[in-house]
Amino acid sequence: MPAKIRLQRFGKKGAPFYHIVVSDSRAPRDGRYIEKLGIYNPLTKPATIDIDFERSVYWVKVGAQPTDTAKAILSYKGVLYRHHLNVGVVKGAMTQEQADAKFDKWLSDKQAKIEQKSKSVETDSIEMRKAQVEAEKKVRAERDKALQAKRQVEMKAEMKAEEVEETPVAEVEEAPVVEVEETPAVEEAPVAEVEETPAVEEAPVAEEPVAEVEETPVAEEPAAEEPKTEE
Repeated sequence: MPAKIRLQRFGKKGAPFYHIVVSDSRAPRDGRYIEKLGIYNPLTKPATIDIDFERSVYWVKVGAQPTDTAKAILSYKGVLYRHHLNVGVVKGAMTQEQADAKFDKWLSDKQAKIEQKSKSVETDSIEMRKAQVEAEKKVRAERDKALQAKRQVEMKAEMKAEEVEETPVAEVEEAPVVEVEETPAVEEAPVAEVEETPAVEEAPVAEEPVAEVEETPVAEEPAAEEPKTEE
């Protein structure tokens, strides 16, 4: 049965952590496993890796094939280096004491590097935090300054509005009425009386004598008799 050293994902979306397990290569990634070797949390700085060192060496020794990520983790923790030294001891290239001394030296150097990295990460985080605080202070100061300037402008506008309301309306003085002197009425020129001229007496009209006309008698015509009708 081919065995693999792999990671099983756990955790919620955006915050994963992993179990380092030995499982059948034919099994699903998050399915059943043979043995759990440790945990890996990439969200911390530096990443948290906690494994069973001896069991990890054993599974590498018996031929379990790690995945790329699992191989990087085992190399980081010295599992693969320890397996390499053990192979050298088996082949007679070195004694067990020499292999142990080399591994202890490598482990101490590795631990020093890890501590130095942890300190640098902590220092960087502190410096980063200080920089963030300074940036926040600067932004807050600029915002307060802008708010203060805005408030001053509003106060000036309010003061001007109050001054406009308080200023009394200038009373318009009524222009004095100029008394116009009445000009004396022009005296009417006396009308010259025209003497009436005496009427001209009409000359008496001479009466002409009217000739008397004699009336001529009008002859009366006899009335025509109506014919009598027989009864």
